[in-house]
Amino acid sequence: MQLAALYRYPLKSAIGESLDRAWVDGLGIRGDRRWMLVEADSGRFLTQRVLPQMTQLLARWKAEQGVRLRAPGMPDLDVPVPAEEAPLRRVSIWKDEPSAADAGDAAAEWLSQWLGRACRLVYLPPERARQVDLKYAEPGQRVALADGFPLLLIGQASLDDLSARVGRPLEMRRFRPNLVIAGSDPYAEDGWRRIRIGELILRPVKPCTRCIITTLDPDSGERSADQEPLATLARYRKSDKGVMFGQNLLVDGQGWLEVGMPVELLE
Repeated sequence: MQLAALYRYPLKSAIGESLDRAWVDGLGIRGDRRWMLVEADSGRFLTQRVLPQMTQLLARWKAEQGVRLRAPGMPDLDVPVPAEEAPLRRVSIWKDEPSAADAGDAAAEWLSQWLGRACRLVYLPPERARQVDLKYAEPGQRVALADGFPLLLIGQASLDDLSARVGRPLEMRRFRPNLVIAGSDPYAEDGWRRIRIGELILRPVKPCTRCIITTLDPDSGERSADQEPLATLARYRKSDKGVMFGQNLLVDGQGWLEVGMPVELLE
């Protein structure tokens, strides 16, 4: 088995970046989902679930400098990482309510104009990362602004099998993984407990519950009329927790990942 692809999502629910190499630590890929859109009044997080046009929004990670926003019909906008003294905003992401740094009026106006909805852009510094659900993690294991876990892994063979069942090729981008593994059997990742890639030990701890975002065309943002691939997944991958595809990971250690690295199954 080998690492076939790496993805980073600087802004939660916006376009991902395909990477050849990435630094990974306990929070996942450096720069992954450190930024998020929230409703201007409530602070509740916004995603493609309610704003399908976010499939067209690109936030290019620029390390400590911030992000560059790009969207159809809009001029590019560089947004710096908020200063330490920037105002904090209480936001909500599922059951968590972390305090995140507001990215300022220029970003908020740019995004609100493009989306046609009053929103704010926020940034979560590493020191404010959220505790991972203690049913699956130890105290001190944290996540930035991903739904619940630092990394998401999908086997390429699993997607190939799903595409065959649906009857058309499906883009991996619909499922927004960080890591894609080639050379395994379909859904083999369901049974993994520990894998090694380079210097990192990665621990699959929970299947990923899939939602309506998977029915959005990642290029156009249009929702599939036949509700695929969610409809097919629901016929053979549904549990009492929901429709499952992919595995959420915790990370032991830190180090570089590169596409092409061998993947060793430890447990």
